[in-house]
Amino acid sequence: MRQEGLRAQRGYKAPKVHYSGKVHPAAPNLLERQFANKWWGSDITYIHTHEGFLFLAVVMDLFARNIVGWSMGPQITDDLVLDALTMSYWRRKPPNKVMLHSDQCSQYTSSRCKRLLKTLNMEASMSRRGNCHDNAVAESFFANLKKEKIGRIKYKTSADARHAMFNYIEMFYNPKRRHTHNDRVPPTVYEQRYLTNLESV
Repeated sequence: MRQEGLRAQRGYKAPKVHYSGKVHPAAPNLLERQFANKWWGSDITYIHTHEGFLFLAVVMDLFARNIVGWSMGPQITDDLVLDALTMSYWRRKPPNKVMLHSDQCSQYTSSRCKRLLKTLNMEASMSRRGNCHDNAVAESFFANLKKEKIGRIKYKTSADARHAMFNYIEMFYNPKRRHTHNDRVPPTVYEQRYLTNLESV
């Protein structure tokens, strides 16, 4: 790369985020890196705009790797997670309990999040502090998002950023982006094939 004058693409600096409140006891790590059809993963990232940082929370189906719910807001509060989880639930209406894996940040350990998980028949599973590997699938999605869509872009407005995220998630990533985990087919196609096979059995 040096000989060809090429440089790796790097993202922009992370925002300074101040956390407050007491430390909550974390949920056990039930995932143990064994991703199955009844597991969802969730995480939060940030997007740069000229109006300030905009935060994005996503919920991913770990079976097909599709984003089943997402939410954006100017503050990194538990509202982001609650909205993304609510969207996921009403889109999917899962008949059985869903396991939700995340890290131990305050948005997932808040009392409001715990109550919502109970209401939606979900159970929390969390990685131990300082260990990102168990949540690597969500982290990988954010890495692809920033490489393929954001790059070093600083969006003019929050509305521009929201529109860009909608286009990437709903119009490209879920229905069109090929995924190595899915035998090189998009998440939506992979899941539909699975459901079709179930119906034919």
